[in-house]
Amino acid sequence: MALPLCRLYLITPPRLDDLAGFARSLAHALDAGDVAALQIRLKDVPDDIVAAAVSVLMPIAAARDVAVILNDRPDLAAELGCDGVHVGQDDAALAEARRIVGKDRMVGVTCHDSLHLAMEAAEGGADYVAFGAFFPTTTKTAPFRAERELLTGWQADMVVPCVAIGGITVETAADLAAAGADFLAVSAGVWSYGEGPAAAVKAFNAAMAVGIADRAT
Repeated sequence: MALPLCRLYLITPPRLDDLAGFARSLAHALDAGDVAALQIRLKDVPDDIVAAAVSVLMPIAAARDVAVILNDRPDLAAELGCDGVHVGQDDAALAEARRIVGKDRMVGVTCHDSLHLAMEAAEGGADYVAFGAFFPTTTKTAPFRAERELLTGWQADMVVPCVAIGGITVETAADLAAAGADFLAVSAGVWSYGEGPAAAVKAFNAAMAVGIADRAT
């Protein structure tokens, strides 16, 4: 069966104080609908905390064919056996990240609202580029604001997949899917969803399907 043209890319909350509880929520969420990837993004915690999270969450994701991407740390991504790493403009350079994780793991790059940064990343061998923030977000500081036309232009001209990130909710998902996003990266929009993460995954997939249909018209 062909994969959807726009898929969900989950990002963990920045802290996982109850790792076992989050693992249960993750399993329910991944069982509720299509999810392409899980980015483990824990901020300002020791490496052993990151390693513990990966050891618990990666088997849950792998059992459901969901790629596990580690934020910021290509060294830990390689050491812990993650499927890839996501680097920002202030993290390891793309070439250095690629050298560390190797050619068989994914490397994604934050490109903010910049077509220039995205072109450089694509030419440098990034497996995907991430644009955002598209909306205000409480998950992290987001000084850049991307416009939906960036997704449309990228989809028309480039092969490297693009990820939309930043404050995305069920209510805004269809429009970004219609605009041309290959993936929607979501954190609070899933984990803080009123009816729970599993319901959020179902709702996001339904909204993205509407957007994909609009893209075709």
